[in-house]
Amino acid sequence: MFSPVLSKVLLHPIKSLAAVYVSQSLIGPAGGLALDRAWALYSLDGKWVNAKRTPAIHLIRAAYAPDLSSVTLSVPNDRRQIPARTFAFPSAHEDAAEWFSLFFEQQIIVRYSPEGFPDDPIASGPTIISTPSLKSVCEWFPSISLDEARLRFRTSLELDIAPALAAQGHSLPAFWEDQLFHENESNVVRFKIGDVNFEGSNPCARCHVPPHNPFTAENIDGFQKRFTQLREATLPAWSPRSRFDHFYRLATNTRIPSSESNKLLRLGDHVTF
Repeated sequence: MFSPVLSKVLLHPIKSLAAVYVSQSLIGPAGGLALDRAWALYSLDGKWVNAKRTPAIHLIRAAYAPDLSSVTLSVPNDRRQIPARTFAFPSAHEDAAEWFSLFFEQQIIVRYSPEGFPDDPIASGPTIISTPSLKSVCEWFPSISLDEARLRFRTSLELDIAPALAAQGHSLPAFWEDQLFHENESNVVRFKIGDVNFEGSNPCARCHVPPHNPFTAENIDGFQKRFTQLREATLPAWSPRSRFDHFYRLATNTRIPSSESNKLLRLGDHVTF
């Protein structure tokens, strides 16, 4: 079995909004990717404003400068004709709160953290998936394209076979990333991507965001049930079944030791154990 390489790096600079593809990323101070989920939206009751609670967030578009120094927020075809605005990123979070408040028609607080706002505060490193895993999901749900699957599952690092090996007809098996967590939850799998040390933690439990179209918020009826059935039916031999208390799980959660802060991940970096 061939070892994969890093084929995609996706940052989600604003939590719950769309990703931006980058060719490299520094490891941030808390073990996530630098500038990943650096802004998070809150309502006055202190709860996150995200796609789980507020499907209308899918209608917002975020376009970033190439160096991520600014973000332009817009809502195409909005009947209220809310004007697009550009904000310095990540410093202008308080100014951006005014724009979000206008869109949601309630007061929104935008908080910034250099450490980011990870979905899993314990396994706070980047989530990892392989391209063939996403392709399998697209086979289960033919209406979903590969790029759309990336937007639905919002994984930070994507692995695939090296292009030279792919040209020779080799391929990576689906759910390869299930090898990156241990059958015993008290243990981790240690591996490297390029020069960065990782600890694989657990299979990532999914929420009710993936069933929703990332552009329209339209829901696929029965998504979670069908996904769960097919994930269990296709679980590879190398997947630690004991770690699946349910099968609505995809991708691997990780931790990155503090010693790795400011190290660089690059497209094409190899995975080694």
